[in-house]
Order: sequence, then structure tokens, then C-alpha cells
Amino acid sequence: MKKLTLAALIALCSTPVLAQQGGFSGPGAQQTQTAAGQQGGFSGPSAALTTVDKVKSMSDDTWVMLQGNIEQRVGDDTYTFRDASGTLTVEIDNKRWNGQTITPKDKVQLEGKVDKDWSNVEVDVKNLKKIR
Repeated sequence: MKKLTLAALIALCSTPVLAQQGGFSGPGAQQTQTAAGQQGGFSGPSAALTTVDKVKSMSDDTWVMLQGNIEQRVGDDTYTFRDASGTLTVEIDNKRWNGQTITPKDKVQLEGKVDKDWSNVEVDVKNLKKIR
């Protein structure tokens, strides 16, 4: 009986887990996979739409929403984002892609927090969606 239980446990643990694929597809991109079972979150009023130019003068940890294009990947989770007012570095963790594949031609909406240090301003993206 113990052997049967052990065999069943091993079979369950070795079953492949389905993963959603997605992420950035453009300069500097590489294929990644995210964990299956995306969870929901808050649904309600959020930050008003702003611009890259305005983000550069905002306080650290300010919640922002931007619309524009992700132009290229410049690091592991770091990308260049552009809107009509300029460019900004954004940090997007793999789990934030939610199975979406985004190219530089796709218009996106980013929501996240301003991350400011001595000489650098970027946005830590918490939500990303392609605008159709």
C-alpha cells in the first residue's frame, strides 16, 4: 500500500505544470514563462493618466498610469517606455505580462509606482495591458 501511495505521489509531482507564455517581443527580448493561475486584484478607481515628462517630477512611490509603447528590453526586467512626451525606464517583473506578448508597435497601459533615487527615475510596473 505504501508503494502505491508513493508511486501516486511521484506521478502527481512529476506532471508538468501548464504555464502561460508572454512578455516583450522586440529588441533585446528573450522568451520567458510565467506561473499558471493568474490571480485577480483590485478593480476600481485608479490613478489618472499621466505622461513620462510629468512622472519625472513626481514624488517617490506615487501611483501612476501611462499609455505608450515599450520600445526595447535593456536588462532582465528593465525596459524603455515611450509616450508623446519622452522616454522612461520601467521595471516589469515576468509575472506582470499575464500571458500577453507585447511588441514595440503595441500601445500599452502601464500602472505602477514611481521609483526615485538620487539621479534616476523609473516606474515599477504592477499592471500591464495591451490597448486594442
